[in-house]
Amino acid sequence: MIEFLSNADTEVFLFFNSMHTDYLDRFMMMFTGRFVWAPMYAALLYTILRNCPPRRALVTSLCVILAIVFADQFCGHLLRPAVARLRPANLENPLSALAVIVNDYRGGAYGFPSCHAANSFALATFCSLFLRTRRATLFILAWAALNSYSRLYLGVHYPGDLLVGAVFGAIFGALCYALSRIIPPATAYVDVPLAGSFRTSDLMMLVGASTAVFIGIYALFP
Repeated sequence: MIEFLSNADTEVFLFFNSMHTDYLDRFMMMFTGRFVWAPMYAALLYTILRNCPPRRALVTSLCVILAIVFADQFCGHLLRPAVARLRPANLENPLSALAVIVNDYRGGAYGFPSCHAANSFALATFCSLFLRTRRATLFILAWAALNSYSRLYLGVHYPGDLLVGAVFGAIFGALCYALSRIIPPATAYVDVPLAGSFRTSDLMMLVGASTAVFIGIYALFP
């Protein structure tokens, strides 16, 4: 069974990793970056501060950070060394000869599970439970999914790395959200309107979407 799953993981990786264009190479390299999303993170922080009393905002912000830290440390420092699965892009992996690598970006030695997927889905799960709006949930989950897919596109993760990372990220996101509700004061979240029907959660989506558009435009120029 393990051999079958490993072979299927490899086949799916090769199928999707082979779909490359120069434009998508530039787009995915930027999209996968951590700091390019700083404006969206800042908008999320503003949403928390605007909609929660000071102590509740502090607790919520710390629990968001904890969700990401726990997911990252558990996947990156506990599971990866224990499993020791080489990334497909790793030169010691025979598959690297078949993988499409962008700008010689190969990541570290091991890739199971994906910390990018874990961190993204930890944040997305926490946000979906905290914001509780359908459009915010759809947006942040789509962002996490594309952020995860960028790692497969770049050749540094198998699909299985992403799936397991996403599952653990979702678990830590949900657990840390539950923790944030246990710590008093358990005040209710209210999505404050900024202008008409435009709310603070919409601001986070607008900033995130604007960042994606910026990446898309910037990637047009080699």
